Amino acid sequence: MIGRAVHLAVLGINYAPESTGIAPYTTELAAGMAARGHRVQVLTGFPHYPQWRRIDGGEGLRAEEPIDQVTVRRFRHHVPSRASTLGRVVMETTFGLQLLTTRWNRPDVVICVTPPLVAAALSVARARLSSKRPSIGIVVHDLYGHGVVETGTMSGMSASAVRAVESTVLRTADGVAVIHDGFADILANDLSVDRRRIRTIRNWNHVARPDPAASARFRAAHGWDPDDVVVMHAGNMGIKQGLDNVVAAAWLADRQRCRVRFVLLGDGNQRARLEAAGAGIVALQFLPPVSEAEFTSALGAADVLLVNELPGITQMAVPSKLTSYFNSGKPVLAATDADGFTAMEIAGSGAGIRVPGDRPDLLLREALRLGTDRALAARMGEAGRRYCAAYLSADDALDRYEQWILDMERARHRVEA
Repeated sequence: MIGRAVHLAVLGINYAPESTGIAPYTTELAAGMAARGHRVQVLTGFPHYPQWRRIDGGEGLRAEEPIDQVTVRRFRHHVPSRASTLGRVVMETTFGLQLLTTRWNRPDVVICVTPPLVAAALSVARARLSSKRPSIGIVVHDLYGHGVVETGTMSGMSASAVRAVESTVLRTADGVAVIHDGFADILANDLSVDRRRIRTIRNWNHVARPDPAASARFRAAHGWDPDDVVVMHAGNMGIKQGLDNVVAAAWLADRQRCRVRFVLLGDGNQRARLEAAGAGIVALQFLPPVSEAEFTSALGAADVLLVNELPGITQMAVPSKLTSYFNSGKPVLAATDADGFTAMEIAGSGAGIRVPGDRPDLLLREALRLGTDRALAARMGEAGRRYCAAYLSADDALDRYEQWILDMERARHRVEA
């Protein structure tokens, strides 16, 4: 522990046992602060991601359980059955209303994880109106204003309204932590957030390196021939992933009789549609989500790890899967825009190759090249591991989070004095 112990409340809709997306980082943030001697409570939703349905089967409105020295309180909220702006707003609002009406037990510091933005806005408003005003920090994983424009969800006045809400919420906080330096620039330049209140704290690798023997068993169990080039996309199958591009590449592989297999591992609100679109394509395979232990084996069983983004997605997010990809020792193939944050990560790490997100022919060509050029694949895999060790350390990130939390708490005391 760096300084005195504080009472910390972490508010975020995603938490363990969800194992993909934001949940692992919020979980390790809370557990890491508890392990360092701080009193930590988490206010979260019931598990629902990336399946987009409640996966515990329970019917209760609220529940409480201890996990790794953290008091975890769960709240029932709406989960949309299909991707829509209205469904997302209702989900965020119902979760936010739960946060608004429950007890917080007078924390010293409140950390809001966004997304969800609506819930964060309601929570910040409540915190500022509390009689014992806590310090307020916001952790930004995605940028809403950029997101609604880049995905084509909104435009014009509605997109401007979202950006205005986002700016207001972030400017109201005592501190904002972002996962990429590019986010810091956008917050300061576009959303008028005081740069002195912004800190960059990178997401970290949260999975072990693959065990070669376990990966070999995973590959054999799924019938992947040693001569097949297995290209795996692991994680969410949503709109921003733009996975129709992968379906098209697999169709081309069938036509050209290539020894390549595109594997989509995970779940998401686009999975059923993608399965229907890819029906009958031999070079395309869907796998359900796997356990954390199996996840590392799956990454190690692939020849190439794929991150695919919808064309136009540049600055709204940095794919969380990259941290695990870099640690796997496998080359990364990124189908994404050249001027986006994902392309920056690929170039900076030296761990892979980028192709446009709307060129399935180039995706297939480069997948085959990475899967058959063993020397090139080994160089890129090792570069990813070096980058991971140098910049994506969990201990370093948690040190930075703890210092950020303590700095906000001390600053609040100075204001009150």
